Amino acid sequence: MSAMLKAVVAAVKLVAAEEIMPRYLKVAHQRKSDGSLCTEADMAAQTALSRKLQAILNVPVLGEEMSAVEQHALWQAGNDGLWCIDPLDGTSNFVRGLPYFAVSAALLREGKSVLGVVYDPVADEVFAAEQDRGAFLNGEKLVGREAVESLEEALANVDLKRLDMKLVARLAAHPPYSSQRNFGASALDWCYTAAGRYDVYLHGGQKLWDYAAGTLILREAGGHACCIENDDFAQGDIWQRSVIASRGAQLFEQWKNWIRAQQ
Repeated sequence: MSAMLKAVVAAVKLVAAEEIMPRYLKVAHQRKSDGSLCTEADMAAQTALSRKLQAILNVPVLGEEMSAVEQHALWQAGNDGLWCIDPLDGTSNFVRGLPYFAVSAALLREGKSVLGVVYDPVADEVFAAEQDRGAFLNGEKLVGREAVESLEEALANVDLKRLDMKLVARLAAHPPYSSQRNFGASALDWCYTAAGRYDVYLHGGQKLWDYAAGTLILREAGGHACCIENDDFAQGDIWQRSVIASRGAQLFEQWKNWIRAQQ
């Protein structure tokens, strides 16, 4: 791990310890205009993490808890360098006491993730990656469990909310996999896929901060991802990008082909 990646890991862990975990199960929440939850922990973590990341590299910070106008302006201005953060991915879980949430931070250059960190403070697991330098779990090379060979054996992570209803009905009535999970924190979903804890992953539409760190971690772990609509994940809509993913190449092709056959 490079000095910069180590510094980002340290910053993310410190923010989680100081701003997030002391508020776990103790903080009030409110709903944003899109219906999603926001807490004092989200806002405090975003402020603290933005400050710490800019001390590492002084480029703009785009955070989930900003207005859409601010986010779009920062995206346009951040071609030479942009931090993208989700200070608390899985806020609904955090509020209800479900121990599946994370802090996510990524550095983007020319619109592409070159460094990413996702930290689960409950499990104390740090997933991290740098472009062309590999993926790591708690500082060690990320070596995931061996992928199953067939889709019929797979454990799938499927978020149904933004999928086409025809596909949802097919998944409900005739799932091609062995079993299904979804716990509501996209950044961790990517990392669990990278580690082989999930064999395949499907999501109907993620925001930039949902996938910015995770997609790099999966890719550097040897995994594969595309959108439902096209093979090049990077060509999807920045603000609402669908996901088909798997760590295993053979399984990825089976999963992608099955999904597209339902369209």
